[in-house]
This record gives sequence, structure tokens and C-alpha cells, in this order.
Amino acid sequence: MNISSSLLAAVQHRCEQTGDTVDHVVQEALAKLLGVEHHTLFQVSMSTALVQGVYQGCVTVGQIKTHGDFGLGTFDSLNGEGLMLDGQVWQALGDGKVVEPPDCTTAPFWVSAEFEADRSGVLSSVVSWADLCGQIDAYRQSGNLFTAIRIDGVFDEIHYRVACKAAAGEDLVMATSHQAEFSFSTCSGTLMGFWSPVYARTFNIPGYHMHFLSNDRQHGGHVLDMKAKDLKIQVMDANNVVMALPETPQFLSADLSIDPTKALSKAEGAQ
Repeated sequence: MNISSSLLAAVQHRCEQTGDTVDHVVQEALAKLLGVEHHTLFQVSMSTALVQGVYQGCVTVGQIKTHGDFGLGTFDSLNGEGLMLDGQVWQALGDGKVVEPPDCTTAPFWVSAEFEADRSGVLSSVVSWADLCGQIDAYRQSGNLFTAIRIDGVFDEIHYRVACKAAAGEDLVMATSHQAEFSFSTCSGTLMGFWSPVYARTFNIPGYHMHFLSNDRQHGGHVLDMKAKDLKIQVMDANNVVMALPETPQFLSADLSIDPTKALSKAEGAQ
């Protein structure tokens, strides 16, 4: 295949700006040109690194915005929950506040996507987190693909947590043992997040991982439980995953050979 030097230079410039590989840029461009479904998740770092306490920011909010309009993550030193909705990034803090961080703010872990729903529907009644997960299962087509999920509506009850800034040397389980938890009633907002296959447990959080952001942008965090009626659900299949690994000293020296499943389960649940 022969391409012009100017086109090659443009591709290389795009890769330098975004951190994407040449293969990814070419695949994305061809998919759009040919009308091929090619939904991509862009991920920064690994869940195993978080379990080991590797929380040093390695990518900026500004860079994250170039990789999609939807997603979630956390911030340097585990300082709060990250929420990305309709192209804007929000930071839910341990004191209950939600702020819009400047583009120079850094994150140690993030997953994002350009959200385009493949399927949608209405969840007429949801009585718990477990019930929600069971109902979303019906919208997933495979246990081997990743799924991006957006759910909008009025939540009769919403219970979530926000990670507080971690002290030096704390691993994920220790850091989340003193997380802040919040509950609200009759709160309009959006759940955003992902379902990841079990085989991805060493680099992502297996199963459902959802964050909440209220419509007034005053409340947000990592979802623990909820009740609601008549929720609008949209799901997107993701058949392509791009991962950017940090080159910080902490990441390069971390032991990433462990199975993080038990630690993730404990850290992601209510305390």
C-alpha cells in the first residue's frame, strides 16, 4: 500500500497528539469511511496497578477528552471519582462536592469511548444494584465483548461512594477503607460506565463499573446501590480496546503479576 508523504505525516502527527498507534488511527478512519461498526474503548493504565497503589497521574484531562465523550476514572493520588459525560469531565470529591477540573489535571486510570448506542430501551422498575445488573445483562450480546452503558432518569434512591485522597504507601483496599459514602432520594441524573469480561480482570474491573452524575452537577460518585423506575438505557458494544501504559517509576517497578480479583471486589463495594 502506497500513501502520500503528507498523509503519512498527518497520521504520525495525530499519533503524537493523542498517543494512539498508527494501526488504531488507520482502523478508525477506515471504519468511518466504510460504515463499519468499530466502537473503541481507550484505557489508561491497569486495574492491577491501582490495586498495588500506583495512583500517580500520567495523563491529563485535556488528553482524555481527545479519546471520547463518555467514560470514568479517578485522579492523581485517588483524589475522587472521574465522570465524563457528553464530552465534559467532572471530579466528584470526598467532601461531596463536584467540580469541573482544568485540562491540566492528571489521572492515573481512565476508560473512555465515543458513545454511540447500539441498543436502547426502558427499565420499568429497578429495586437494587443486583437487579440493575441482571436487567442490563439482557442488553449485552456477548460475554466476550466490552459494553459501554448509559442510563438516564430519576432515581428514587441512589447510594454511591467517593474515594478520598490516598496517603503515600496505601494500596487500593486500604485507601478505599475510609471512602466517603452518600445517599440521596428523588435525584435526576445519569449512570455511566462499562461491563468488562472476566478475562479482563488483570487490566480492567470485571463485571459492571458505574458512576453517577446528577443533572444539576452537584452530586456524583461510584454507584453502590439504587432504586428507580422508567430509566432510559443505552448500550454500546466495544470490539476494540486501546491501552496506554504509564511510564512512571511507580508503574515500571510495580508487581503486576498478581490476580487483583479479590482486592477489586472488596475495594469496589460498600464498606
